[in-house]
Amino acid sequence: MNYVTDDTMNTFLRTIQPMYDGVLGEIQRDANEGNVPIIPLETARLMSVLLSMKQPKHVLEIGTAVGFSAGLISKYLQPGGTVTTIDRFEVMLKDARPNIKRMGLEETITILEGDAADILPTLEGPYDVIFLDAAKGQYHSFLPHCLRLLPIGGLLIVDDVLQGGTIAQTRFSVPRRQRTIHKRLRTFLWEITHNEALETSIIPIGDGMALCYKTKETEGEMKHVEIE
Repeated sequence: MNYVTDDTMNTFLRTIQPMYDGVLGEIQRDANEGNVPIIPLETARLMSVLLSMKQPKHVLEIGTAVGFSAGLISKYLQPGGTVTTIDRFEVMLKDARPNIKRMGLEETITILEGDAADILPTLEGPYDVIFLDAAKGQYHSFLPHCLRLLPIGGLLIVDDVLQGGTIAQTRFSVPRRQRTIHKRLRTFLWEITHNEALETSIIPIGDGMALCYKTKETEGEMKHVEIE
């Protein structure tokens, strides 16, 4: 996994910040030891702060992986709160299902199995928080659905938006196979930072995190601008 901070800083941050305890911590350690892609500790700790402040009732996650982040989110829900999480990869879901059961969160976390592009249009919401951590090349196409499902005051958290730092380079500087994602991510970042309904900050932590606070309803269709 590429990160935008150097290895020395990452090691320091992971040394001074404790791992999570209980079953959630076991899932975190197992994933790290098995090189399973979950959010890094420093990103998880930032999410803990944000969710502690927000205290959401209903959360939508796009990208379940092995269930670690859904379990983390569940720690900060209001009583009776829920997490709805979407994933289409059975290689991840086969571990996510038992992990959710191990955490005793079967009644809290609902997995919707399938492609988010097909599922998002069917959801009604609203969701107080949406955590987007899925196919990076699809972020821009998921954004209109996220805006629709968020109420005013809702928070959109987007992980892995800086492509290991290469997002700051021209697309001709990155390998040809990465240029489509590079272009789409740059377009997505432009859209969330220029959308009049959002207050957005892009934070160079992990592989980059975008925080978007919805301030008002959007009027009409969002203007789409492609960024090279």
